[in-house]
Amino acid sequence: MAALFLAMGDKYMNKKITTAIALAVSCALTGCASGSGSTSKQDTNKEETAVTTEVNENGSGSTEVGEPEIKTGVYKNAVCCHDPQIILAEDGSYYMTGSHQVLAKSDDLTNWSYIGNGNNVFSNLFSGNLDAFKYVGKNEEGGYSVWAANTFYNEAMKKYVMYFCTTSSYIKSNLCMAVSDTPEGKFEYTDTILYSGFTKTTAEETNIYDVLGSDADISGYLKLGGYNNEKWPNCIDPAVFTDADNRMWMVYGSWSGGIFLLELDPETGKPIHEVKEGDPQGDSFDSYFGYRLVGGGHHAIEGPFIIYSPESGYYHLFVSYGGLTSNGGYQIRQFRSKTPMGPYVDAAGNGLGDEENYMSYGLKMMGNYTLPSLSVTYMAPGGQSAFQDDKGNYYITYHQRFDDGQEFHEPRVHRMFITEDGWFTTSLYEYSDDELSGEKVQNVSDLDGTVYVLDHGLDVNDIVNKPVKCSLEDGKITGEGIEGTLEIKEGTSYVNLVINGESFKGVLIDMTDEAGNRTRSVSAIGENNHTIWVTGYIR
Repeated sequence: MAALFLAMGDKYMNKKITTAIALAVSCALTGCASGSGSTSKQDTNKEETAVTTEVNENGSGSTEVGEPEIKTGVYKNAVCCHDPQIILAEDGSYYMTGSHQVLAKSDDLTNWSYIGNGNNVFSNLFSGNLDAFKYVGKNEEGGYSVWAANTFYNEAMKKYVMYFCTTSSYIKSNLCMAVSDTPEGKFEYTDTILYSGFTKTTAEETNIYDVLGSDADISGYLKLGGYNNEKWPNCIDPAVFTDADNRMWMVYGSWSGGIFLLELDPETGKPIHEVKEGDPQGDSFDSYFGYRLVGGGHHAIEGPFIIYSPESGYYHLFVSYGGLTSNGGYQIRQFRSKTPMGPYVDAAGNGLGDEENYMSYGLKMMGNYTLPSLSVTYMAPGGQSAFQDDKGNYYITYHQRFDDGQEFHEPRVHRMFITEDGWFTTSLYEYSDDELSGEKVQNVSDLDGTVYVLDHGLDVNDIVNKPVKCSLEDGKITGEGIEGTLEIKEGTSYVNLVINGESFKGVLIDMTDEAGNRTRSVSAIGENNHTIWVTGYIR
């Protein structure tokens, strides 16, 4: 029999929860530089003890030892990579790039090793005239910032092209490109392709007049003589994808004027700047910066990534909300569109402009959370991207911080599944090679047992979503403050979930969790833009 854990939000914190801890071993998290060993799922030892805990608002409480039940542990990655992006290269290996000149390799998405970590990525970026930094200059610490690298194999160029940004302030940034014959590099810097943060006097240092013409009126990009960053983008966080017609696009942007999109010329890898009649600085399309997709008003939205799914028929846009620190409320949101240029809408059918209550928009896929078999609390997931393996399976990768009083972070990889109504939802645990959709479960009574409900909510803050104990019997869910139902669509892994009158559509997933427990989970999304997670431990 399987006992399901369904977990729910922070407003139910004063509840008794049943969790499991390993008394013999504790897991200490250290800084990025320490990651030299192999990557593994932590086996937290042979003496596991189930513990009933009275959880107070501050997370502390007394414990009462019970019967052995659930192992606890946490996945540990041997590399540290902020804003990770992964490609499956032609040599059959996976390559991860990100901020701060990190390049790593894996053959199985679990065990990673560095190729470059702060060096050994570029051949010429820091030589000669430092062209990639000529416009932006040095950062506040007196060094050079290289962030958010994205590697894309350009079939026309027969090159691996790395798109990345150099920056010195919250608006003064470049998008650059470098090329290599192999995914391992080294990558040769070739050009700076887009600029932000310019003023009337510094615009000549950019390529904007080359694009718009030497006599172009750039006043629409400015406000009081300076760059109007509430309307126009900060040129960081690039990500390249191809659409259903094999056209190349680059999405980019962080805070400032929002998320933008430019088409790329496959022969050069550089932007196509379509100069249209009328105002070149329109509300939805700009001849220099491209299409405005979501955001604006300098709201906390960044790290865009778009992937097209022929199964869903949509272009899925993933973004991060909030501040990237462990207590900054960082989280992953999703929009989708029928075309690369938009409009992009959330699960409620709403697009996002510069609304002050931006946190009410966008399907929230995950935020801060804990689960019964995790030995740490996960904080501030974000900087995400998506990819497919050679079998067509979808994945999301992102960096993960922890509730440890530090800013240590590691990359994570989770499987993604498509719900019946065409949204991506993620598995609850780090990728496991035995991960399958639960199509063999046909009778909802097979899932009867103790259950917990976790609602990721919509808040952008440092509050941790914690589990609430419920009971699942013959498809009915009951618990303190929770009433609902769970149904499985016959012959599929699709799940219909109702919690307190709100409907959610999801997927049933069987996998081994990070502590080695066999689990049966549900990941479901609702038209209220909430994600509900369900996890159960198979005995």
